[in-house]
Amino acid sequence: MYKYHIVTYGCQMNVHESEKIAGMLVELGYHAVSSPEEADLIVFNTCCIRDTAEKRAYGNIGALKPLKKKNPDLMIAVVGCMTQQKNASNALLSKFPFVDIVLGTNSLDQLPILLQEKRQKGSLIRVNEDPTVDPSLELPIYRTSGTNAWVNIMYGCNNFCTYCIVPYVRGRERSRSLEEVVADVKQLISEGYKEITLLGQNVDSYGHDLSDGSDFATLLQRIDALPGKYRVRFMTSHPKDFDRRTVDVIASSSHICHNIHLPVQAGSNDVLKRMNRKYTVEQYLEIVDYIKSKMPDVGITSDIMIGFPGESEADFESTCDLVKKVRYSNAFTFVYSPRKGTPAATMEQISAAVKKSRITRLVQLQNDITKELSEGYIGGTYEVLIEDVNPKYPGTVCGRTDSGRLVTLTGSPDLIGSFLMVKITKARSAALFGEMIKE
Repeated sequence: MYKYHIVTYGCQMNVHESEKIAGMLVELGYHAVSSPEEADLIVFNTCCIRDTAEKRAYGNIGALKPLKKKNPDLMIAVVGCMTQQKNASNALLSKFPFVDIVLGTNSLDQLPILLQEKRQKGSLIRVNEDPTVDPSLELPIYRTSGTNAWVNIMYGCNNFCTYCIVPYVRGRERSRSLEEVVADVKQLISEGYKEITLLGQNVDSYGHDLSDGSDFATLLQRIDALPGKYRVRFMTSHPKDFDRRTVDVIASSSHICHNIHLPVQAGSNDVLKRMNRKYTVEQYLEIVDYIKSKMPDVGITSDIMIGFPGESEADFESTCDLVKKVRYSNAFTFVYSPRKGTPAATMEQISAAVKKSRITRLVQLQNDITKELSEGYIGGTYEVLIEDVNPKYPGTVCGRTDSGRLVTLTGSPDLIGSFLMVKITKARSAALFGEMIKE
């Protein structure tokens, strides 16, 4: 029996696509192993949203050269967004001629065919340059996320933020039909999955390309009406499309989590305009205020970019002011890095020293806020979906509250998949600790 090892970069979209890759390999008789050294096939599922992710992938691919030399029968495949970029596949093989298979995002279904062809040929490339093709939609899925299952509701992006390459490699927005998505979720609930995460580059614009009037709020309503004990999360939202009707649906629902990831990227209108984000700080704060008015228990998270071209110290201070006003439960903060092929890469860049200083200050600010919010949970009792054991603390399990906060408590693996009422007894930065309330 052949053995495979998948290395996944990037967001939850890529995690789900790795499950599809695994599904194809399992059907071919492969089984997963935990390390590259054990594998007959190593698959790199790449991301190109940030230059740092691409550099990391290149470094890890290059590190396999000695392993390939030691075991010439080892197959190495590189797939995903990075290889979908124009001329990227040939450049990859020029740099790493020991790679066997290169597949673009829109050609994942070709992997089984190329594995067979590779036995008779040299390096093989398949990159479908039509970004509207979604061959992965009908692929088998080998789910690896425990109690959680991912469901794509749409593909592509129409926003063309000046720092982002996604529209160029994923194409324009294409929504799946409402009935297809609801049927997928219903099937997953019947299979025992306790948490369903709806995926899209911009879930709030779901349905804009459909002719039946479907939209994201309607989709959430239909899913929430399905019977069973389960949770629904979604990502990622775009502030320009996240409307009050969606908030109202979430607030009145029985299954949709009060946990909203709403990437702001920057707290300066000048920077937002250069990013082509199509909303203002004032509009963003208005929707945040409405969310909190409808869901006082909500956990709001965000992505915040530091060091975008032209960002002044005043712009940075405006971002800090916004963070103080919103008080995110957590935020993914990162330094802008030029992404070749995007407009922002041609703009005047900020020095690394300035970026480092600003990201350090922002991280400290957010950590302080997260710690304060965490302390507010102490003494309260919350429903937690147990997702896994916590390897940091032997004899414990961990899971999340409805608002998305991670909780660790004493327990055994047989609790995974259970909804438990947990009293929070201690907080440590973003992490909460508690004890199960026995019925």
